[in-house]
Amino acid sequence: MRELVGRGRDSALIGLKLVELPSESKVVLGGSGETLAVVLSGILEVLLPSGRMEQIGGRQSVFDGPGHSVYIPARTSCSIRSVAGDAQVAVVDCPLVKGSNQGSGPARNKAEGSLGCQARVISPAEQCIESRGRSSWLREVRTILGPQDQACRLLVGETVNPPGNWSSFPPHKHDADDLPEEARLEEVYLFKIAPRGGFGIQVNYGNGSETARVVHDGDVEVIKDGYHPVAAAPGYSLYYLWMMAGAGREMAARVDPAHAWIESAS
Repeated sequence: MRELVGRGRDSALIGLKLVELPSESKVVLGGSGETLAVVLSGILEVLLPSGRMEQIGGRQSVFDGPGHSVYIPARTSCSIRSVAGDAQVAVVDCPLVKGSNQGSGPARNKAEGSLGCQARVISPAEQCIESRGRSSWLREVRTILGPQDQACRLLVGETVNPPGNWSSFPPHKHDADDLPEEARLEEVYLFKIAPRGGFGIQVNYGNGSETARVVHDGDVEVIKDGYHPVAAAPGYSLYYLWMMAGAGREMAARVDPAHAWIESAS
């Protein structure tokens, strides 16, 4: 299990590990906070705390389509075992929120957040999968764990940019407590590129600086503030697993007013 983002070191709220499972190997997941295990590739058997065993996964690549995930509440654990070949799993974790109600809508939970949630498998059929944008900023967004789903803090999904296209566009940010227009949420991206020799561009601005970083397959970006659009290089599809966490679970982002016109342009 390889740590990609250290909670409390790289990000205040989000931890990210990558688990490479050779065929027939097993690992136990879970901890003091809530956890979401996203199956990037391979087939797994998962043993839930209830004793129920399920077989999940099956995609060879994140570019094949949506995959399975396992939600593990705080202070709970479950085991996963790879079957019929190797598997790769991204493991996201976040601490509990204490002292106030958390969540939104029907998923609102009491003071200790995900302690009231159930461990469960999230299948592709249970995800919100939609195309967003158009033309050169058309992309596919797969929301695995949204505001309406039972959880404490985590909001997680996948975005796929066709070659040459942009996402997180028009540029938006979520670094201020200004509901209902904007929620303060930390975010982490885990990138995949196909073919693997390609690259994308991660832009970040509006926070007192302007940066543009070249990102390759397996790179990670921690986004604490500012606008943060992403572009795929021509000829290369770009995927990122996005993970957000904050005080609540509202997905409210502020669009850069300088570029908002593109949403209504013909």
